[in-house]
Order: sequence, then C-alpha cells, then structure tokens
Amino acid sequence: MGVNHSDRKISFDASGEVNFDHFNILRAIGKGSFGKVCIVQKRDTKKMYAMKYMNKSVCLKMDAVRNVFKEVEILTMLEHPFLVNLWFTFQDEEDMFMVVDLLLGGDLRYHIQQEMLFNQDQVRFYICEIALALDYLRSKRIIHRDVKPDNILLDEEGHVHLTDFNIATVLKEGQLATSMSGTKPYMAPEMFACYLEDCPGYCFPVDWWSLGVCAYEMLKGWRPFEIHSNTTPDEVKVLLTNTRVHFSSSWNEDLKDLLKQLLCIDPANRLSTLDALKKHQYIQEIDFDSVYRREVKPTFVPSKDHLNCDPTYELEEMIIEANPLHKKKKRLAKQNSQKRSDSLHTNLNGELEESSMDLIYRNFRTYDREREQKRRLQSTISEPSIAGHKMSPALRKKTLTKAKSECQTAPPNNDANNS
Repeated sequence: MGVNHSDRKISFDASGEVNFDHFNILRAIGKGSFGKVCIVQKRDTKKMYAMKYMNKSVCLKMDAVRNVFKEVEILTMLEHPFLVNLWFTFQDEEDMFMVVDLLLGGDLRYHIQQEMLFNQDQVRFYICEIALALDYLRSKRIIHRDVKPDNILLDEEGHVHLTDFNIATVLKEGQLATSMSGTKPYMAPEMFACYLEDCPGYCFPVDWWSLGVCAYEMLKGWRPFEIHSNTTPDEVKVLLTNTRVHFSSSWNEDLKDLLKQLLCIDPANRLSTLDALKKHQYIQEIDFDSVYRREVKPTFVPSKDHLNCDPTYELEEMIIEANPLHKKKKRLAKQNSQKRSDSLHTNLNGELEESSMDLIYRNFRTYDREREQKRRLQSTISEPSIAGHKMSPALRKKTLTKAKSECQTAPPNNDANNS
C-alpha cells in the first residue's frame, strides 16, 4: 500500500460529495481495536491528512457502532489548535471513514518507548497546551475520558494535539458521568469509586488527573501508580490509598507541587481548571495567549528523517491484511458485479447483519469541514452590513480577513502521526 498505488488514474467529481476516490492512499501509520489509520492526499487540493477507516462488520461484532457515531458527532462540534480536528466523513459498503489533521511527529507513547525523557520545561509546555484543549472541551461540556500518551500527538514543530474521542461524553448542565470508561492506568480515582458505588458520579476533573499521570510519565519514564489493565477497582482503591508517589529530588519544587495538585485523590481539591493552573507558581510566567497562538516554540522537535511510528503497520497492511485498502475499488467492483446469494435473505443472521448495515448506512453522518468553511467565507463576503448598518471599507476588510483566518484550521495541515 505504498506510493506505487497513489498515482492510479481515477475519475472523480471534485465539486461533489467527498468520498474514497477523492484521496490518494499513501501508507499505513497506525491501528486500533477496530480502526486503522493511513496517510492520504486529497487529489484536488493536494493537502495531506490522516484517514481513519473502521470496518462496519467488525464494529457491529464489537458493538462499537454507537461509539463511532458519537465520536463523529462530537468532532463536528470542535475546532482547536491543540486537538486533532475532523475534516471529512464518508462511507462505502465496507468501511466508515474519518479524515483528520495529519500529525507526523508521533504520539507521546512512541517517544516514551524510544526512551525519550522530556525535561521539566518541555513537560510544563505540554501541560499548558493540553490544558488549553481541556478548557475548550469543558466549554463544550465534553469529558475526553482517555487522556494518555497514546492519544497525545505531536506535529512537526513539536506542538501537542489531543485525539481519539471514541469514549468521550457530553454532559448536560448539572449531570455527572457514571460509566467506568477509559484506560485503567490513567483513570481518575472517582471513576473507580463510582464503579464501586462509593460516589454518585464524576465530572471534568478526571481528565486533569490523567494529565497529571501523563506529565509524571513523561518526566520519569513510568507511571506514578502500579495500575494495569487487569488491576481490579478494589485493588486500585487500596493502591491509591497506600501508595506514596515518589518525586525526584532533582525536580523543581513548584513542579512537584503542581503534580501533587493534579494527582490529588479528591476531585474537589484537584487542580482541574485553566484558571487554577494559570495561578500556580510553576505556571505564572506563561503567556497563555501566546501559547494558544502557537507563538511559543517547542524545544523538542520530532525527527523529520523518518515517520515517528511503528513501521510494522505498513508491513501488516501489505502482507497480512485480508482486505487491504489500496485494493478496495477493485474488490468492491467485483462484489457489486456478483448477484447477492438468496441465502443472505433467508438466513436469520444474514438478515440481521444486512439490517444493521442498512442502519449504519442511513445514520452515519457525512461531514465536510472544507465546504463549511467556504460557505462561511462566502457568507461573510456577501454580507453588506452588520446589524443593519453598512460596513465601512476598513471594517469590511477587517471582517473578511478574520473570516479567511477562521477558515483555516489553526495547526498547519501538513504538520501533522495518527494512531
């Protein structure tokens, strides 16, 4: 599935609904439990993206369709410089597709596994950028619930971007979340307590606990608590009660205090808002407006000599994958040319699966951020007045410049390794 397949001649309608034919497939860069990720290039604009594709049959078997729908719904609400932003969604007979910002700097898990220990200033920088993302999510009443190094991606300049909203949830005013969702080593104490019925639910501070675990792991190379996927909630409760977190004597005292506040067992006393972070002694000198505008340059810049991801993804796609993406068009054409077997309609399991597939087809949301931005820009250009008053040439120029700026995602589109 390499560049040898990217130059095939395929006719497509550049002005029509975005679909698989609008992209050149370049190479695989990651995979999850039911989805895979590859680098693609949009044929008309030549922009590079990451394309996540999820097999419908696998999603049905894993009961993951609802999560995919919810993730798409959430991502269409969001646009932020420190998130991985959604650009397009579409589907075909086999897969659901999500096209997002391409981040080529690798995720933090990859760099930690490469025995990269980040220094204190770098970790402070990442805390600030992720905190801005969490504050933005809170303004949308969204809990991410899976903040971990695997879901924090670096762009080519070294800025961080939070990804994977597969288990995120949106809370109504006054509502608490109750399900035990996430990756156990990064889950906040109150999530386990809720499962054990020791508390009524949890809220936004769970993501700040996860941020504290990530920050500690970046500095130390391992996590502050010996919690693993097979650790039970009861065992976690005992472990959190009895473990005294070790902080290196070489660390700045203010940094240690910040980590202690992020890793506070009681969510009511945990540092869990951007305003509280800005007031902390270790952060006070940071200009968050400059951080948001990406004017503060990262001191760690990922290598540009190679893709910052596991190279076996590409080999698996080419050699092991039964239905490789680059052969999709030929495969679907062959399937469509064959008549459906009558047994599909008489077999109960076949009927159920076909009905579920039809449900996916009808309910999967198609999205095109590029078209929305063009529509927004055109609306601004054609708008002759504001609140009934004719715009002055200076105000019109200022408004148009702002609209054009808003029609470009904050992270450079080519910056971006999604796994």
